[in-house]
Amino acid sequence: MPKLSPSRSAAPPSPSARADQLLARRNLKMTNSAQSFVRGSTTQFYAWLRADGRVLPEGPPIWICGDCHYGNLGPVANAKDEVAVQIRDLDQTVVGNPAHDVIRLALSLSSAARGFDLPGAATARMVEQIVDAYQTALTAQRRPKDDRPPGIEGLIRTSRKRSWTHLARERIEDLKPHIPIGKHFWPLAAKERSALNELVASDPIHDLVTALQSRPSEAEVELIDAAYWVKGCSSLGLLRYALLVAVGEGKHRELCLVDVKEAVRAAAPRAANAGMPKDNAERVVLGARQLSPFLGDRMRASQVLETPVFVRELRPQDLKLEIEALDAGEAVRTARFLAGVVGRAHARQLSLEERTRWAAELNRNRSKSLEAPSWLWTSVVDLMALHEAAYLEHCRRYAKVAA
Repeated sequence: MPKLSPSRSAAPPSPSARADQLLARRNLKMTNSAQSFVRGSTTQFYAWLRADGRVLPEGPPIWICGDCHYGNLGPVANAKDEVAVQIRDLDQTVVGNPAHDVIRLALSLSSAARGFDLPGAATARMVEQIVDAYQTALTAQRRPKDDRPPGIEGLIRTSRKRSWTHLARERIEDLKPHIPIGKHFWPLAAKERSALNELVASDPIHDLVTALQSRPSEAEVELIDAAYWVKGCSSLGLLRYALLVAVGEGKHRELCLVDVKEAVRAAAPRAANAGMPKDNAERVVLGARQLSPFLGDRMRASQVLETPVFVRELRPQDLKLEIEALDAGEAVRTARFLAGVVGRAHARQLSLEERTRWAAELNRNRSKSLEAPSWLWTSVVDLMALHEAAYLEHCRRYAKVAA
C-alpha cells in the first residue's frame, strides 16, 4: 500500500488550511494495512457494538480504555522514572462494560495475526489465552510473575535506557531548543501561540512539569517553542500541540516536551447512569488515573481557546508497542501478556468478590471444542469480516489518490 507522499510535508499548511490535509493524511494512513485500518476505525467497532441482538456478558461498570487495541499499550514511566507496561492512550475512556476492552484487544491481535499470515489455529489459541490471562489477572490475590515475550522484554529494556537525548532526536529531530517546522510540526496561528503561553503559565501545568523529583516545585517555567503536531491516526484533525518547555534557570535548567491534545466526547458506549465528569478532558485524566496510574498521574486537564485539552509531559521511557512480525508461539505469548495488563487495569478498580463474579461471568457459553467462550470467538470472527470488507472499500476510495 502507498505511504504518505513526501510532497505532502514539503510545505506545511497555514493554520487555516490544516483541516483538509489532516483528513487526507488520516484516510491515506488507514490504507497502509488492515491493522492500520482497525486501529483508526474505532467508530466501526462501536457501530458493531450497538447492533440489535448483540449478546455479550455485562461486566461491572468500571473505567475501561474504550479503544483497547494493542497499539494503545506499551511501556510508560511515572514521575520517578519507574517503567511498566500499561494502557497509554485513554482518549475514549469511559465507565463502561469491561468486556468491550477484551473484544477490542482480541480483534486487534487477531488482525495482526492475519497480517503476519499466521494460521487460523494460532488466532484461536490467541483468543483462548486472552480470556485465560484476563481471568487470571482478575482473580489473583497477588500479582503473578510477568511472563514477558522476548519482544516486550526487549522493549522494556530499551525503554529503561532512554534519555532526553533520545526523545529530542526522535520527536523534534534536533537537540537545539526549538521545534523544527516540517513534516511532523506545522506553524501556529498567533492566537494559538498566545493561548499556549497562557497554558504554560497556569498553575496546573506548572505543577505538572515540576512533578519530577529532580525539579523544585518553585522552579521557573517558560515556553520556548510550540507547534501544531501532526500525529496519530484517529486523532488527526483534532487540536494537537507540541510544546518545548524550560524548567528552572542557569545550570539547573531542563528542557521537557509537552503533549497537548484535544479531548472530545467519547464514542465508546458508557454504562447507564455512569458517574463521569462532563468535561471531556477531566474524563480522560480521571480514567487514566484509574487504568494507567503511571501515565494518569502525569496528566492534567485544561483548556486552549475554550477547547478542553489534556496535557502530559512526554517521558523518554514512553514507547508505543509496534508489532512488526511474530511467529505463532510469540503471538500467543504476546496476546497472553497484554491481556494480563488489561486485566490488572480492570481488577484494581474492583473488590475480590466483584472480580471473582466477573471472571465467572466471562465463562458463559463456553464451547466444548474451543477454550474461549463462544461470545468472544463469535465477536472476533464477525468483526474480522466486517473490518476486512470496510478496509477494502476504504482502500478503493482513498489509496488510488496517492497512486
